[in-house]
Amino acid sequence: MLGGHRGRQAGSPVGHAAGPSGPRRDTEGGLMRAGRRLSIAVVGAVAAATVLAGCGDAGSSGTEAPQQGASGEGCAPVAGEQLIALEDDKSLQNADNIIPAVNSEVANPQLIAALDKVSAVLDTPKLVQLNKAVDVDRKSAQAAAQEFADANSLTDGVQRGSGGRITVGAGNFTESEIIAELYKIQLTAAGYQVSVQQIGNRELYEPALEKGEIQVVPEYAATLAEFLNGKVNSGGQPVSSPDVDKTVTALRGLGEQVGLTFGAPAAAQTQNAFAVTQEFADKYGVRTLSELAEKCSGTATVLGGPPECQERPFCKPGLEQTYGLSVGSFSSLDGGGPLTKTALRNGTISVGLVFSTDAAYAQN
Repeated sequence: MLGGHRGRQAGSPVGHAAGPSGPRRDTEGGLMRAGRRLSIAVVGAVAAATVLAGCGDAGSSGTEAPQQGASGEGCAPVAGEQLIALEDDKSLQNADNIIPAVNSEVANPQLIAALDKVSAVLDTPKLVQLNKAVDVDRKSAQAAAQEFADANSLTDGVQRGSGGRITVGAGNFTESEIIAELYKIQLTAAGYQVSVQQIGNRELYEPALEKGEIQVVPEYAATLAEFLNGKVNSGGQPVSSPDVDKTVTALRGLGEQVGLTFGAPAAAQTQNAFAVTQEFADKYGVRTLSELAEKCSGTATVLGGPPECQERPFCKPGLEQTYGLSVGSFSSLDGGGPLTKTALRNGTISVGLVFSTDAAYAQN
C-alpha cells in the first residue's frame, strides 16, 4: 500500500498480489487493481519499451539521479526468474488481512460461521497459489476455488442458515473473484441460493453492501477501516495499524455505524511487499528489509515501482524512515505489475514493489 494511510482504497488501488489482473495499490495506500490480463506478447513488448528505463545514465528514461545520502556501494541488480518477498520485519505495512464483510440484516451466526471457515484456512502462501492457479495456470476462479474448497474440506460440518438469496460482490481483480467464489461455495453449503456479481471498485460495491443490494464481499481489514473512517469521521486520524486485532476492532466499530458486520480475519494479508530475485537474495545474503537496508544502502541499489512510490509513506519514504534504506536511484515503472516484475527478472532494478500475494512468488 502506497498511501498516506495503509490499506486499499476505493478506486484503482497500489498493493497485493498477482500479475496484470492482480491488485495494485493506489496512490493513497489502497490496492490498485491492474487491468485485465495482458497477453504475453503485449507484456513483452511493453516491458521491452518501458522496463529498460533503469538502463542508461541516471536521470534518463525514467530513472532518477542518485538521491542525497545514498553512500556506499549498494547492491546492483541481479537477474533471475524466481522472485521472493523480503520480510517486513519492522512492520512498515498495516494489517490488511482478508475479512468477510456482511450486510448486518443477513448476518446470522450460521452465515458468519460458514464464511469464517474460509478465513480459518486461508493464509498468504495459499493465496499466492490460488492467484497462480488463475493468473498463471489459467484456471477459472470457480475451478480454483472449488479445488481449494475440496482440498481443505471447507464445507464439512457447515450448518444450514435461514436460506434465501445471497449475492456475493467481487472487486474487478483475480483475488477478489476467487475469494468471492469460495464464499459462494460455503454459503451454498449453508442452504442459500448464491450468485457472484463482479461490481468493480470499493466506491461502487461498499455502498451497495450497505444498502443490501449485495450481501457479502471479501474485504481487506486495514483498507476498509480507513475507507469507512473517511466516511464516518470525515478522514479523522488513521485507525488501522500493523496490529490485526486493533485494526479489526476499529473496523467492527465503524461497521456498526453503517450497518456492516464482519467475520473473522484470515491469516492471509495482501500488502505492499518488496521483491528481489532469488539470485539477488543469495548473492547479498538478504531475506528481510532490515538486511536489505544494512547491506544494500548505496549508489548501486535501484528501487522500482509506480511513480507515487517516491512520495507515499508505505513505499520509498517508509523504507527510508522505518528501515534506513538509502537507494542510488528510482526507476518509475508500475505498481506490482509486469513492468516491475520484468525489470527484476532482467536485472534492471535491485528491488521492486510487488504485492505480497502475487503469483510471482509461487515456487517454480
